[in-house]
Amino acid sequence: MDPKSIEITRLVHEPRVFIVLVNWNGKDVTLECLDSLYKVTYRNFRIVVVDNASTDGSVAALKNAFPETLILEMRENLRFAGGNNAGMRYALAEGAELLLLLNNDTTVDKDFMSHLVDRMKSDMNIGMVSPKIYYYDDPNRIWFAGGKISLWTGTMSHIGIREIDHGQYDHVREIDYATGCCVLVRRTVAEKVGLFDESFHIYTEDADWSLRVRRAGYAIVYEPGATVWHKLSVSAGGHLSWYKLKNKYFSNLRFFSRYAAWYHWFVFPWASVVVNGVAALRYLATKRND
Repeated sequence: MDPKSIEITRLVHEPRVFIVLVNWNGKDVTLECLDSLYKVTYRNFRIVVVDNASTDGSVAALKNAFPETLILEMRENLRFAGGNNAGMRYALAEGAELLLLLNNDTTVDKDFMSHLVDRMKSDMNIGMVSPKIYYYDDPNRIWFAGGKISLWTGTMSHIGIREIDHGQYDHVREIDYATGCCVLVRRTVAEKVGLFDESFHIYTEDADWSLRVRRAGYAIVYEPGATVWHKLSVSAGGHLSWYKLKNKYFSNLRFFSRYAAWYHWFVFPWASVVVNGVAALRYLATKRND
């Protein structure tokens, strides 16, 4: 078989993936993200950048550097949920079989999408797949190896966060939630459960979406073969910025108010403050020791 026929056969067996990135005054990080995406080995994909009314010249720079990338220009900042929803609605209308949401402040391994898609194809009960995510500035330190939700403590946590990767999380498993930083979603799942709840101002949209997906009967799976590197909270001013901490607290409170049973209320409003406070102190201690 000649190379052209091999490539056509490969594309036929690769589901069509639409990659959705949301950009808000993140010109430089988005350019770097796109540069890594156009080096991936998976071929049947299209990139949609949703620009949330940037004022830093992002649109012109992206069009100049990557003219093949579709850019949806919003008239106002729709924030994370609204921007991603706009991109997903466009992708679904254009016939996407799979949706890949990716933060614009990431870079990706060239084979990451092939691993995610292969895992999704392995079981029709899988609704979402998330990769292993590292810190960008410490490329062997884990940021996400799966997500856990506790309705008792009112917290969502990342498995393996801030651990050096020694292969301890190199097994596929079901997880409680997929981070919106990078998640592959089946088209039929998005159509059945809907998209992000835009009433969340910022943060926790991914956990809410994940819980709805699980309650609809789908599995959420962590795929360690797919790897991504994340620059933390670029648009929010940093990992422990006041903007991030304030909005994350209120979004978490709203999430657990929605899903917690009456008996959880005796514990989680108070436990959440303690657990998150300890996590922040551990983060500061880790940074000092690095």
